Amino acid sequence: MSTIRVFLVDDTAAVRHILTQILEEDPDIVVVGTAADGRQGLDRLHRVEADLLILDVEMPGMGGLEMLKELKVSRPELPVLVFSSITERGAMVTIEALSLGASDYVPKPAMVGTAAEARDYIKNSLLGKIKTLLQRYNKPSVAYAEPAKTPRPVASQLPHQRIPSRVDLVVIGASMGGPSALGQLIPSLPGDFPAPILVVQHMPAVFTRALATRLNQNAALNVAECDSRQRAEPGQVWLAAGDYHMTVDKQGDNTLIAPLRSEPVNFCRPAVDILFSSAARHFGSNVLAVVLTGMGQDGLDGCRQLARSGAQIVVQDQASSAVWGMPGVVSRAGLACAELPLQDMSTEIMRRVNRGRPTFRARQRAAMNPEAQG
Repeated sequence: MSTIRVFLVDDTAAVRHILTQILEEDPDIVVVGTAADGRQGLDRLHRVEADLLILDVEMPGMGGLEMLKELKVSRPELPVLVFSSITERGAMVTIEALSLGASDYVPKPAMVGTAAEARDYIKNSLLGKIKTLLQRYNKPSVAYAEPAKTPRPVASQLPHQRIPSRVDLVVIGASMGGPSALGQLIPSLPGDFPAPILVVQHMPAVFTRALATRLNQNAALNVAECDSRQRAEPGQVWLAAGDYHMTVDKQGDNTLIAPLRSEPVNFCRPAVDILFSSAARHFGSNVLAVVLTGMGQDGLDGCRQLARSGAQIVVQDQASSAVWGMPGVVSRAGLACAELPLQDMSTEIMRRVNRGRPTFRARQRAAMNPEAQG
């Protein structure tokens, strides 16, 4: 990879200094400029060549959101990585920034631990995301190289190739790029959705609460964070709480969900594999799993279990994914029934969920022929 030119905007001089030091320890990165607020950042960005912007969202004067709005008009192709505080206000503003077109975010380290620990956290959190984003935005020939063709199981060997069972539960996994993808997908689903929807998005605790609030404001469905054991009903979306896994089980006709404080899986808590595995155990072939954009391979083992149980699995395609890690590994393993662009995902979900539901077909016929109702 050629040198990555980064521009920093943060109102705290010490933060700009530390970030510059940490980033330039990597030989592939150079900081080409800094600014103390959004207006200064817009002015200085016009004078330098930058490949990526790291943006604080809470600043005096022109804040990060205002800068982002103007930047997406003048330089929509520039990837933006939000660097925000782990506070309720910081989380809400970060979710707003992602909805405005920011590429991803990194929470600032909490005011605990040593300075060395804070530096290590920043280094480990930022560097991988910066390089991944640059592959996605500036080097499509690398990021989107067609994977080598590998033999896939023949149709008769795949449990999900059987006649699908009725979908009684939808489970969704997402990571990098997921907040934006969920922000498009969840509001596009109808309020009378006939099954519960359970979502794992890799995020810290305060951020999952903010994301649930944002989705709930924009969706016809009821969206909430799963912070206690409770019943999940059709028409509800439950988001795993940050720093907790989410499990699902079945008691009679009731779908029960619960947070689980156990060890991270795939370095993640919440982990997609935990949710998908419990869905496979308790709902088997009556599950529709959706794997959205994300780095890594969390969800792959859960998808293997779901496929063995006869569940349906659909994944986001490479072109519409911010990172085709999680959906890509499921696709290459031959576990996906369908691979779709994000804009087609809600239609595909509805098609599969409505299969085998005569009440829906009756409503559809009535809508097409309203005179017959009189």
